[in-house]
Amino acid sequence: MTEAKHTFVAAMVQMRTGLVPRDSLEQGRHLIREAALAGADYVQTPEVTNMMQTGRAGLFEHLRTQEDDESLKAYRALAAELGIHLHIGSLAVQATPERAANRSFLIGPDGDVIATYDKIHMFDIDLPNGETYRESANYQPGEAAVISDLPWGRIGLTICYDVRFPSLYRALAESGAVFLTVPSAFTQKTGEAHWHTLLRARAIENGSFVFAAAQGGVHENKRATYGHSLIVDPWGTVIAEANGVDPGFIVAEIDPAKVTEARKAVPSLQHGRRFAVSDTKGGPGYLHLVRDAK
Repeated sequence: MTEAKHTFVAAMVQMRTGLVPRDSLEQGRHLIREAALAGADYVQTPEVTNMMQTGRAGLFEHLRTQEDDESLKAYRALAAELGIHLHIGSLAVQATPERAANRSFLIGPDGDVIATYDKIHMFDIDLPNGETYRESANYQPGEAAVISDLPWGRIGLTICYDVRFPSLYRALAESGAVFLTVPSAFTQKTGEAHWHTLLRARAIENGSFVFAAAQGGVHENKRATYGHSLIVDPWGTVIAEANGVDPGFIVAEIDPAKVTEARKAVPSLQHGRRFAVSDTKGGPGYLHLVRDAK
């Protein structure tokens, strides 16, 4: 009998998604194949793998439902062909006639979709350099955290801007996630300031691996994304990083036992306590995670 494999190889595919899903699919398939040839068992792509559209007209011209999306069909077939767990960081898919969903897909080695996750937190922001984003104008937010099972442990699904909301990651870790995923399309500005710090913080505070495939470079729509795809271990050490913004992939061998080691050394997941906020007038109610605690 073959001994069970306790470690695995994870790959983060870094892309420079274009305006048209067909061209983006060609890029994605090529890089995923290369990562699989390098020995990857689990491959992750960035947020909006199928198209980088900021305008509503262009987005809805190419938008398809999950059932009709050609990119998803192709990636499901590719996962089955390569026999890998393929995590498409997100695709823009049609959720309603008026709204898209920013949806992540975890695909198994048989090509079946194991889990989907709709991005909860919308990137509505005005940056100091004049850049403005209103994700909620076109996308409807998700309402549920999602956790699933890989052969090597439980995995929690998130997308990009979610990383600024640590309670989501604590909830996933408390539900058994040992791998936290943050496929992203960080802006150049916010990436330079916060990318490494946020991802390392999520790893450290939860004693989890963090997998973050990223978009990188200047896209056809002139948006500049930060790149620097990362794999971070449960102690907060960056064990693999993409060199800058160019499309490509990074790989690292992942040993889930390191999660046990980190959580034993600093057992903060066991020490969390419910609490009440004594002055609830001090801020908006949605900032208080625990209300009316007894």
